[in-house]
Amino acid sequence: MVINALYGKYFQKSKIFIYPLLGIKRGAPAIPTETYLSWGKNYSTEDMKFICVYENRKDIEYLKFEKDVLLSHTRLCDYVKADGKTSVFTFDFSDLGIEWINLITGNYSKLNMNLKRKILDYFDKHGGNYVYVYSYLFPEKWYDRYAELLDVPISLLNSVGELCDKPDLEKENLQISVADLQNLEIID
Repeated sequence: MVINALYGKYFQKSKIFIYPLLGIKRGAPAIPTETYLSWGKNYSTEDMKFICVYENRKDIEYLKFEKDVLLSHTRLCDYVKADGKTSVFTFDFSDLGIEWINLITGNYSKLNMNLKRKILDYFDKHGGNYVYVYSYLFPEKWYDRYAELLDVPISLLNSVGELCDKPDLEKENLQISVADLQNLEIID
């Protein structure tokens, strides 16, 4: 595939770079309506938590997915039914250390090869997003093309190093209130 244009609008970096690290396969019965790197005053980016908001559904397929995948996930550290329509699942990524910092500071090309592979493996190699994500993870291979699209010298891109902007920490911060927010113990 070829990159013929650049993304003009902001997209959630957490959804592109962190969601694939959960190991939930493409085509799962449910995907988050949105993802976040922080949650108001509950979790900051320094807490290394990944927040996924799901629409509550009552169908058997979703309930099985919620029970077997989300509620049994090894990274799950918090689960809250925010209201009748929304559930918030929080996953702990504190084991990533410097890799988390690379993600939240937009240094995607500095991620270790194992994380890059997990991210790329999530996307369909023949889909439109794959080539963009690949270019963000391996930017040096794409400087010529991006320089042409941006009409800037290759040396500028080389000095910047990254081809994807940093996460907008305001847009990546969940703003939803829950009356009685508390950690819930997950029982098998």
